[in-house]
Amino acid sequence: MITREAIVAEALSWCGTPWHHEASVKGAGVDCAQLLRAVLVNLGARIRPTDHYPPDWHLHRGEERFLGFVLEYCREIQEAQLEPGDILLWRIGRCYSHGGFFIGAGEIVHAIVAEGKVRRARLDEGELGWRERRAFRWSGFDV
Repeated sequence: MITREAIVAEALSWCGTPWHHEASVKGAGVDCAQLLRAVLVNLGARIRPTDHYPPDWHLHRGEERFLGFVLEYCREIQEAQLEPGDILLWRIGRCYSHGGFFIGAGEIVHAIVAEGKVRRARLDEGELGWRERRAFRWSGFDV
């Protein structure tokens, strides 16, 4: 069984990995969508590969591709219910196009293109602090 603690530890182990569109190799490259998938897959979850997505799809289309993928494996929760290992998605551009793992104490781990790497950040830090966001819980948890 995949635990919250295992998700947090695995997400943190990706810190410093360079940002690279559609990649998912720890230490070599990953983007935010692939980080969410890779962390869970590395822990044994069965999650299908993502469909191809251009790097700027979220700026030109309102199609909720990322949100749709997350909803295949997660259920939406209220942000007040967040626990370590849960997932947050942010609206950037026309749709929800950025994601990260909540690790507790108001912090996330995410792959951020502007900084070129995976890193820890505060929920209220920078532009993510004011952007619309939604919270999700992986369906593999019993609660």
